[in-house]
Amino acid sequence: MPRYFFDTHDGEFHRDDEGSEQADFEAARKEAMIFLPEVARWEIPKDGDHRSFSVFVRDESGAIVYTGTLTYSGLRLASTDKT
Repeated sequence: MPRYFFDTHDGEFHRDDEGSEQADFEAARKEAMIFLPEVARWEIPKDGDHRSFSVFVRDESGAIVYTGTLTYSGLRLASTDKT
C-alpha cells in the first residue's frame, strides 16, 4: 500500500515524517477530511475564536496531492454577564 504524509499548518507548520499507509488517493483524501476536524477540535479551545487549520497530503515522492483548510470564526454578540 502507498504511504501518504499529512502535514498540518495552524499558525505553525508541522511536518509528518512518519505518514501512514492508505489504500489509494481517495482513502488518503478521506483520512485528511477526518483528521482536520479532529485537530481543530482540540486546538480551537486553547486559544481563540479565529483559527485556520490546513492539511497538505503528500505522496511517497513528496508531491502534494491534496490540501484542505478548515476555518473557525467565533464572535460574541451580546454579554451574558448579569453583573
